[in-house]
Amino acid sequence: MLVRFWGTRGSIAKPGPDTLRFGGNTSCVEVRSGAGTLLVIDCGTGAHGLGQALMQERPDGMEGSLLISHTHWDHIQGFPFFAPFFSPGHAWDVYGPSGLSGSLRSVLSGQMQHAYFPVTLDQFAASIRYHDLGVGTFRIGEVTVTTHHLNHPALTLAYRLQADGATVIYCCDHEPHAPELASGIGPLSGQDLHYAEFIEGADLVIHDAQYTALEFPAKLGWGHSSVEYAVRLCEEAGVARLVLTHHDPLRNDAAIDLILARVRADLADRGSPLEVMAASEGLVLRTTPRTPDATAGAPSAEAGAESSPGAHSGDPGGPPALVWVTDRDLEAALTTALRLEGLPFQVASGEADLKQRLERDGASLLLLEQALPVRDGPGLVRRLQESPATAMAEIPVVMLAAIQEQARYDDPLVSEWLVLPVSESFLRARIRAWSLRTPCRWQRARPPQDEERRLRRLAELGLLDTEREERFDRLTRIAAAAFDVPIALISLIDAERQWFKSCHGLATCQTSRDLAFCTHAVLQRSDLLVADTWLDERFAENPLVLGEPRIRFYAGSPLILADGTCLGTLCLIDTRPRQLSGTELSLLHDLRDLVLLEISPQP
Repeated sequence: MLVRFWGTRGSIAKPGPDTLRFGGNTSCVEVRSGAGTLLVIDCGTGAHGLGQALMQERPDGMEGSLLISHTHWDHIQGFPFFAPFFSPGHAWDVYGPSGLSGSLRSVLSGQMQHAYFPVTLDQFAASIRYHDLGVGTFRIGEVTVTTHHLNHPALTLAYRLQADGATVIYCCDHEPHAPELASGIGPLSGQDLHYAEFIEGADLVIHDAQYTALEFPAKLGWGHSSVEYAVRLCEEAGVARLVLTHHDPLRNDAAIDLILARVRADLADRGSPLEVMAASEGLVLRTTPRTPDATAGAPSAEAGAESSPGAHSGDPGGPPALVWVTDRDLEAALTTALRLEGLPFQVASGEADLKQRLERDGASLLLLEQALPVRDGPGLVRRLQESPATAMAEIPVVMLAAIQEQARYDDPLVSEWLVLPVSESFLRARIRAWSLRTPCRWQRARPPQDEERRLRRLAELGLLDTEREERFDRLTRIAAAAFDVPIALISLIDAERQWFKSCHGLATCQTSRDLAFCTHAVLQRSDLLVADTWLDERFAENPLVLGEPRIRFYAGSPLILADGTCLGTLCLIDTRPRQLSGTELSLLHDLRDLVLLEISPQP
């Protein structure tokens, strides 16, 4: 079978210079069997270009079938602009799910009412027949079509097409039944396992991949897959080739390149035979059946790809991240993070080498060091900008400093300052965000201005790394019971970690400081209330939100001694979003004051 992509974008059309290679039109795919049976899957804005091409191919008339996955706008907006529908001599069968909103024909005609469109559905000149579908199997010519319900807010069908001994599957839009599978980790079970059985052994799967695993929690319930889930599913099902589609409208070409590079790097590390591509407008694939000995999932030698002029080949090919730091341990940490993210990178040996690499290859990101008085990082960036041969305007600069005092946060030449030490997970998150040009919804709090004095006072109290004490554990038990939360902590903020003097409902006794919600409360020296972490830009992508213990609600009241030193917090954590009333907040303050009495008894 021949597969050609006419629309690859999700949610809304996004044409422009930043989406040129992968395309800005919404979903539309053309499929032809060896005998010439024509099927069109989905009718987003990409259908306009397909319709024009079909009219040039057969202006006098042709037969075809349109398979609509569901009737959300981005999958049917091209329907009133599909030229063959307006031409006598053409005959089309239109298939799609019907639901509570009525038959397929009535839903399609709704967007062509006079309030929205000047021509009604009844004015089509072609012969058009409408077919309401459920789950089942039917034939269009020599193509066997099997449907499967997808997990989407609207009634949505996936299509399995079998002809000429090959299998092509189209799955848009779909959300994992088990949200934790968005990470791409863990065994498939229940409906997700049933879904994997539907795509098992396919030669080509075209799959919704609008979000990444980090973006997914904030989009839960929107009905779309993560890239990681699509890859995990196809590996489990022994699929030969996966084409990621329904690209998010906020995702530009460079961002898709980087996601694809990371996926391919992960697959190579695992030795997986799965081939992964990103759908691009104009991309043509010829899918042939695999030979019997190719059951491991690799496509046959004949399963090549063709591209029309200007189509994207799927090769990431983007500029590298450039690294120049003097500290060898820091260099190793940065290159490890880049490698784990699947990002191309180069390490410069000096300023002249850095400038030469920048002029020759460009850069997706600069990772530099502030090490006064030896090296002035912003001064280096200024010299690079002054060179006419380096295009620095669009390159993010992440500057790493060993001490807080060397970070010049108001310097406009630096995109972000990272004060060391920094955890690997946080470093990877920041690198990923700048490489993809997307916001990182995980922020760590800066140390407070009295940090040195605060740390000295904390050490003087002698509480860190001491054994558990009932006088503290009693208070966290009461807090958990009084507020009906699974976790209550007495958290002390050390230089590089948060350590729990008492932890009710949590197995660990400490985390890195980068992960700590409590550092934000210590910095602001007032109550920190986060009703829903998924909606908070500081915490939505924090690993403690995305993974265990899956924090959705946080309330922390700072532990401030009589001398003004803020040691940490008494905090409450829940796995569901919630609010605290004024009465509850007063109770939290009472319990906090009891903790302070245990830490520093009054005479």
